[in-house]
Amino acid sequence: MPAWFWLVPLASVLALGAAYFFFSQMMKESEGTETMARIAAHVRAGALAYLKQQYKVVGIVLASLTAIFCVLAYVLHMQNPWVPFAFLTGGLFSGLAGFIGMRTATFASARTANAARESLNHGLRVAFRSGAVMGLTVVGLGLLDIAVWFFVLTRFYSIDDAHHVVIVTTTMLTFGMGAAVQSLFARVGGGIFTKAADVGADLVGKIEAGIPEDDPRNPATIADNVGDNVGDVAGMGADLYESYVGVILASAALGAAAYFGAGAEVQLTAVVAPMVIGALGTLLSVVGVFFVRTREGATAQQLLASLGRGVNGSAVLIALLSLAVLSMMGVPNLWGVWTALVVGLLVGITIGRAAEHFTSQGYAPTQRIAGSSKTGPATVIISGLGEGMLSVAVPVAAVGIGTSLAYFAGSGWQFTTDTMNLGLYGIGMAAVGMLSTLGITLATDAYGPIADNAGGNAEMSGLPPEVRERTDALDALGNTTAATGKGFAIGSAALTGIALLASYIEEVKIGISHVLDRGNEFLFPDGSSVVPGSGDALQELGLMEMMARFEVVLVNPKVIVGMFTGAMLAFVFSGITMKAVGRAAGQMVDEVRRQFREIPGIMAGTSDPDYARCVEISTRAAQREMMVPSILAIAAPVLIGVLFGVPGVLGLLAGAAVTGFSLSMFMANAGGAWDNAKKYIEEGHHGGKGSAAHRAAVIGDTVGDPFKDTAGPGLNILVKLMSMEAIVVAGVTVAIHLV
Repeated sequence: MPAWFWLVPLASVLALGAAYFFFSQMMKESEGTETMARIAAHVRAGALAYLKQQYKVVGIVLASLTAIFCVLAYVLHMQNPWVPFAFLTGGLFSGLAGFIGMRTATFASARTANAARESLNHGLRVAFRSGAVMGLTVVGLGLLDIAVWFFVLTRFYSIDDAHHVVIVTTTMLTFGMGAAVQSLFARVGGGIFTKAADVGADLVGKIEAGIPEDDPRNPATIADNVGDNVGDVAGMGADLYESYVGVILASAALGAAAYFGAGAEVQLTAVVAPMVIGALGTLLSVVGVFFVRTREGATAQQLLASLGRGVNGSAVLIALLSLAVLSMMGVPNLWGVWTALVVGLLVGITIGRAAEHFTSQGYAPTQRIAGSSKTGPATVIISGLGEGMLSVAVPVAAVGIGTSLAYFAGSGWQFTTDTMNLGLYGIGMAAVGMLSTLGITLATDAYGPIADNAGGNAEMSGLPPEVRERTDALDALGNTTAATGKGFAIGSAALTGIALLASYIEEVKIGISHVLDRGNEFLFPDGSSVVPGSGDALQELGLMEMMARFEVVLVNPKVIVGMFTGAMLAFVFSGITMKAVGRAAGQMVDEVRRQFREIPGIMAGTSDPDYARCVEISTRAAQREMMVPSILAIAAPVLIGVLFGVPGVLGLLAGAAVTGFSLSMFMANAGGAWDNAKKYIEEGHHGGKGSAAHRAAVIGDTVGDPFKDTAGPGLNILVKLMSMEAIVVAGVTVAIHLV
């Protein structure tokens, strides 16, 4: 075992320890008045009830898939026998990360509101460090899962055998699928829950009844606050847990393949390097948390700068220290690998800054959308769609340029068939670089829902106006950081998708070897074949040769059909989830109207709304509506694989990755811009709250809600889940295909 590997479990323990420290510090803060504590308790109870129901559904799905994988592994011998267990732990750890983050957020909201009574800086510190609990828990549990599985598998497979190292790394990739299944249910289900409540609360409360946001007279306001926690905290945590482990594991698998014949020591160094960089970034994320502070009366730009100090400080440190660490590890092609890693960092920062530019009310795009509200909701929608579409250009260009630079750096600045695996390893390391500081990047994201809930608590508790002004400033910043976090998740999905395509080919080789082990010949689509006993020759086939034998070229109709299907799935998935929010929101609107109609004392403040009924409606709708998109994502790689084999699956993954990345960025940025355009008007521009412009902007915000919190973030999980599942069922695809 390489000595540097032990930095991984060490960083895991330190990250989880720091998360516990920040949680303990947050719990020492006061929840404020009795009313503030009571409101927080309602939100906490609703979030916990929802997660219990969601985990029952996800538990059934995980158990069913585990049973199928057991049959494939132990009865049909199409998979490694460790796959079912690795898959299950991935789902469990992903769910645990989301649960811890959600529980922390529900405890932190009232405490943030109470801290804002003292000062803006105190409120920022409580909210951000509570968000850091989520960030550090995700990376801590991710590194722990990786460390444990690598340690266990290397006890059963000799790491002196290059082929065994490939088996270890590709087997570990399967727990990424477990995490992806969990994150899909958490993100989509949570997104449907929160947006059904949010849309219902806005349309009836703010538009029809003319009451402020988070007014305690609105029956849907508690459900709205619950949704912020189950969708934007638990869902995002599960999502980025899967991104984080997927990036590291895909890069490790590429390292095993790229340095297959370079000797055991070199190969192991390439495998462990992504894990070590993840560990180093985790340690620096802890340091970066302490950089975040601000002053009273800070503007939106100054608040952004205060968070930027933490994120950018960690990024600079990882760029500098990683060179020293990689050098001491003896990583081959040191300067190329390090360059690829830095490129990934820069791509991540570029995507984040682009999201900030297009979603923050401090910049022209959001201000233009706000200005369009003066002529009604139609122009708000048109303007938001246009700005969202334009916002895709920079992230796509950044990923394209970054992918090219990382490939050439990893391959030693040359392009030959012999260096293709090395170039793909460079792309994998770029993805690792992008997410290396996830601990603090995710903290800035999880901070947003905490600040949003703090504002709701302040409104419902009747705190002085200056407190709500402070929480609104923190909340507006949270919308921008949330868009940035989504950008990181989507960008990492794009780079990870490229890396997973290469990992899929390695898993296909293993699937073919299972066919040979059963005494059968395997015939490639190009007419060539391998026979039992030629396993070594199979493993020596390069990536380009495997692609040639499977006839993976653009003129192959199997590839073309796969690409069109992948592109279509991105739109179908978005359409299903958008319509799900629409149906659930319709039920919420009907319920809020009913309560206003049948409980007259609500508007007078003499009767309490039935908050629990609204929470129940969102819960039932989310559980029902998330099944179809989840089944679609799980079934697609299997069906395409059975119909069109390996070429069809590769086309499917490529089409979904390209389309899903662009569509997801468009939706996330358009939704964030609509939301902040509304907040820009609420600050007093274009007539302020209650004006015709404000009502138009609320409509835009309502349309943008499922864009940015349901369909958009769900797409990057769709892309990664299909890639992971394709790897897991590669043995089935190799053994059974009709065309």
